[in-house]
Amino acid sequence: MNSKVLLVLLVLMTSLFGFSQTTRGVRIGYVDMEYILENVEEYREATKQLNAKAEKWKQEIDLKQSVVEQMKKDLMAEKVLLTDELIAEREEEIQILEKEMLDYQQDRFGPRGDLVLQKQLLIQPIQDQVFNEVQKIGGNKRYDFIFDKSADVVMLYSEKRHDISDLVLREIGRTRKISASNKKQEEISRLEQFEAEEAEADDEISDALRERQENAATAQAEKEKQAEADREEKLRLREERKKAYEERRQKLLEEREASRKAKLEERKKAQEQQKDSIG
Repeated sequence: MNSKVLLVLLVLMTSLFGFSQTTRGVRIGYVDMEYILENVEEYREATKQLNAKAEKWKQEIDLKQSVVEQMKKDLMAEKVLLTDELIAEREEEIQILEKEMLDYQQDRFGPRGDLVLQKQLLIQPIQDQVFNEVQKIGGNKRYDFIFDKSADVVMLYSEKRHDISDLVLREIGRTRKISASNKKQEEISRLEQFEAEEAEADDEISDALRERQENAATAQAEKEKQAEADREEKLRLREERKKAYEERRQKLLEEREASRKAKLEERKKAQEQQKDSIG
């Protein structure tokens, strides 16, 4: 919340306080969303599972990073033995793997990555419950303002007696108990509804959505097919270049051997001619 909004809020609160002096004082409360989340068992368990996932993703990224680093070290050590074509191929392969690693890291831990999205999915239902209970408490207890201590409103000082976080937690628990008591009676009707909805599920999916799903699957298959074709083509070209390099190397060795033998033969003939002339 920016400074202008805070200023307007403070002016409204001051005006209301002055107006209310003839009737009653301004009732202000606040909730600590972080404290509430820490005390909701479902959120704690889900957060633990999400942290385990994040650790697994981190290990996968570290493994990909170590593979890229090892390939770079190997290339530096073998550069003097490789042709320019083979060096370019190895560098291109390293760049591809490095980009894949960075893309994977962004997909998991980026601003729109899986970690952020799943955290939002965990928090949203609890935030909705807190909002609903705050509306009830605010109306029943006749509060004028209720703030979220964890939000952008800066609280320079707050007395504990204004903290209604525990009250919100109790109301959430009470609401869940009421829901649980009615759950058993609803299970039979829900099962019947589920069976009916399951039969109509295919009809509810729009043609546009089905078409998008099919197009996405086709595009993914084509992408994987093209990637595999590109990989096979690169391997084929690499093998051809390697074979050509070996052929050139073998030909050079044969030429050197033939030259060496020719020189030996010439030397031998020269020695025989010299012996004949002496004789």
